[in-house]
Amino acid sequence: MKTELDSARDYSQQIAQTIRDAIISGDLPVDGRLPSEGDLAARFNVSRPTVREALKRLAAQNLIRTQRGATGGAFVNRLSFDEAQEHMVTTATLLLSMNTVDFETAAEARFALERACLPLACARRTPSHLASMRAEIARQGTEGLTDEAFCASDVAFHRALVDAASNPVLSWHMAGAVEAMQPLMNMITFTARSRARIVAMHETLTEAVDKGKAKQANAALDSLASYTMELGGAIRAQRGVR
Repeated sequence: MKTELDSARDYSQQIAQTIRDAIISGDLPVDGRLPSEGDLAARFNVSRPTVREALKRLAAQNLIRTQRGATGGAFVNRLSFDEAQEHMVTTATLLLSMNTVDFETAAEARFALERACLPLACARRTPSHLASMRAEIARQGTEGLTDEAFCASDVAFHRALVDAASNPVLSWHMAGAVEAMQPLMNMITFTARSRARIVAMHETLTEAVDKGKAKQANAALDSLASYTMELGGAIRAQRGVR
């Protein structure tokens, strides 16, 4: 590992970056033990509190874990796709909430990414995936379902559709799109949308995926995207009038 630090930059950040690079390159293997705080302090010629701060940065990214006791220390963590998805959702949500991302941009990105999953979903869907999608459709048609519950079910439906592609890398990438962008779109359009129309489009989409007809599935998703854009435009126009 490179141990020379730039005096003009934060030491703990540089140390964390150096260790992160070593983990990514494989120089520090998964489940491998990191040098002790004392050893790292000596290597980087810094104080232990500075090293401790660097390790906290790495732990916050789930790159390392710490254990107490005689055999304890800091160890390279094995990231799971579920953990990575949580970070993706958090990051995407923060980006959307802290920056000016208009409705059309979010919707365009979300549907473009989901279209990439459709051919694989049509080829690889399992009875479990289809059962999850149909369970959400049934829930969406429940009388008296709150707007919040309908929105949550809408997100769950699209997550099941994405997971039907059976590609964990795609599911990871789509986590932010579905669980951050989809709620944003729901929040804007829920007052104007027709639940019955959305349920009908979900049913058409599910049937196309079930039959393995990618072209029909894509057409169904296009209809849903067009309706979503239409709703967003109508809501924006109403707010503009006000």
